[in-house]
Amino acid sequence: MEHAVVEGESFSPDCSTLIMPALSIGNVGQLAVDLLVSSSRARRVAYLDEPSVLPCAGNDAFGPDAVGDLALALEAYESASHRLAFIQQRSPIITGMVVSFAKNVANFISSIGKDHVVILSSLDSGKRRVIDASSDMQVYYLSSCNEDGSDPKCENLGWKKLEEYDPSQRRWKCLANLVEGGGLSEEMAGDTEEMTINDYYSSLPFAALFSACKAKGLKVTCVLCYCSEGDNMPESFQLSDAVCKLVARDPEQFHGNGPNGWTIPLSWKSLSKARLGAVITRG
Repeated sequence: MEHAVVEGESFSPDCSTLIMPALSIGNVGQLAVDLLVSSSRARRVAYLDEPSVLPCAGNDAFGPDAVGDLALALEAYESASHRLAFIQQRSPIITGMVVSFAKNVANFISSIGKDHVVILSSLDSGKRRVIDASSDMQVYYLSSCNEDGSDPKCENLGWKKLEEYDPSQRRWKCLANLVEGGGLSEEMAGDTEEMTINDYYSSLPFAALFSACKAKGLKVTCVLCYCSEGDNMPESFQLSDAVCKLVARDPEQFHGNGPNGWTIPLSWKSLSKARLGAVITRG
């Protein structure tokens, strides 16, 4: 992965925790990163060029005013005051290149001196085995802290480990082998069975990013939630709050005058007042 540093900017060693989305249903991870970047007043420090990501360009996503600065498919931001770094991804990965993308991202993050990667992603609620009847969104996690994906810190936050993660399961093992430079085993290469529910999770971008960052020796935590396609702003607010707890930042330090106390990105300003009002009600 190549990158071009914005003139006058540089990657700070003080921003050792990097937060990024993994694309999935409802784009909750991207929305949450938008909120965190906007609310932390993070500055863009670099444009990233990754051949496995489809190119795109648009107007400045954060503002406060649309002045014509281009926003590209992959960009890096840092907030010195919050000691956090971010990568925002605005377009999908080319089919068949998820593992290549994950390896390139992990190499890049390691090269700029980050040591903790927080990956935000949503999961298809249709794949959920047990429905939680509570009104609050349940946060799930996956961590490199222990081999089984568990992490005492996440448990203390009241989060649930993603039960479908099993490093000994065939497709998780295959994924780990691929990110470490191996190929498909004869068993997997000749596998014609339909995907099981566990295979769904290991096929998602967050799983490839988790495996690649772990293989690179980085500490990595995936923060996950279930959702359906639709208005997913409420989930993005709650996922942002969850991240603040994980990185030991007071959410009040991020808050602005937008819905739920966050600073709404310029790219969201096209939303109707009715929709924003619905977010306040649901949040």
